[in-house]
Amino acid sequence: MVRPIGGLLAICPGLMLGREGPCIEIGSMVGQGLAETTFKSDGEELQECGVVAGLAAAFSAPIAGALFLVEEISFDFKPKKVIAVLAATFSADFVTILFFGNQPCLYLPVNGYLPVNIYWTLPIIGVGLGLRAYIYQYALLSLKPWFNKIKKIPAIYHSIIPFVLIIPVGLWNAHLLGGSHVLIDDLFKNNLGIHAATSWSFVLIPVLLFVIRFVFSMLSYGSSVPGGIFMPILVLGAILGIFCANLMIKTNIITPTYYPHILVISMAAYFGAIEKAPFTAVMLITEMVGTVQQVLPMVITVFIAYYVLDLLGGQPVYEALRLQMDYHKLSDSNTNN
Repeated sequence: MVRPIGGLLAICPGLMLGREGPCIEIGSMVGQGLAETTFKSDGEELQECGVVAGLAAAFSAPIAGALFLVEEISFDFKPKKVIAVLAATFSADFVTILFFGNQPCLYLPVNGYLPVNIYWTLPIIGVGLGLRAYIYQYALLSLKPWFNKIKKIPAIYHSIIPFVLIIPVGLWNAHLLGGSHVLIDDLFKNNLGIHAATSWSFVLIPVLLFVIRFVFSMLSYGSSVPGGIFMPILVLGAILGIFCANLMIKTNIITPTYYPHILVISMAAYFGAIEKAPFTAVMLITEMVGTVQQVLPMVITVFIAYYVLDLLGGQPVYEALRLQMDYHKLSDSNTNN
C-alpha cells in the first residue's frame, strides 16, 4: 500500500498526476494477493483483472478498462480472458455506482452532433494533435535521463523539485493543479472566458495553460512519485481542443455552439495518439463524458492523430516505459527459464 498512499500524498497537494495510477496499483495488488493466498497461482491473470478493475473504478469506464488491457498491457485478445476482465471491470464500476451514483465521472453535456460540413477540419486537427502527441512521448521518455543528470539532489528527494516549483502556480490559480477534473470542467463551461475574448488572448491563454500543464506534468511524473498520466493527458488534450475551437470560431468555421464538441474530440485524439490505443481512447471519453453523439468524429480524428504519430516512430507509451524500466512480464521470464 506504500505506492497508493504515496500517490495520494503527491496528487492531493497539487502535483499534476492522475488518480488512475494509485487505483491501478491497488487493483493489481488485490489481484496478486487473491492469487497467492486463495488460488495458489502465479497471479498474472488476476493481476490483469485487478489492473483493469482499478482503471474502471477510477473513471467509471468498464469497457475502456477492458480495451486498455488488450491495447496496452497484454496485446492479446483471448475470449476467456476478456470475459474475466469484463466481469472484473463491471464489478468495480458497480461498486463505484453504489457509492457515487451513476453519473459519468466527467459528465460534459455535449448536445447535438457536429455538422457534417465541419468534418473537413477533423484531419487537420488530427495532424496537429498527432505532432504534439509525438512531442509529449519524446519528453516523457526523456525524463529518466534528464533527472539522472541532477547530481546535487539525491534521487529519493527529486520530488522536492516539482513540489517547490508548483507553489506559484497554485497561488495564481489552484484549478490548474492536480489531475484535474476541475480545469476540464472550467474549460468546458468557458469559465475562463477564453473564446469570448476580443484580442489575441483567445490564443495566448490556451498556449500559456498548455505550457504550464505540460511542463509540470513532466516534472511531476519524472520525479518518480506515484501517479498516472491519463488525466494529465486528457487535460492537455482539452486545452489543445480549446485552442483549435477558438481559431475555428474566430475564422467563422464553427459557431460557439460547437466549442464543446471540438474539446471532447481533441481529448480523445490526443490521448489515443499518445497511448497508441485508439479504441480505448474513443470508449474512455464516451464513457467518461456520457455521450455517444461524437463517436464518429472522435474515431476520424483519433486515427489521423494515431497515424501521424506512427509515421514519426511513436510507440505505445506504456510498453515504452516498461522497456525503459527493464520490466519483463512474468510469463516471459518463466519461458526464458
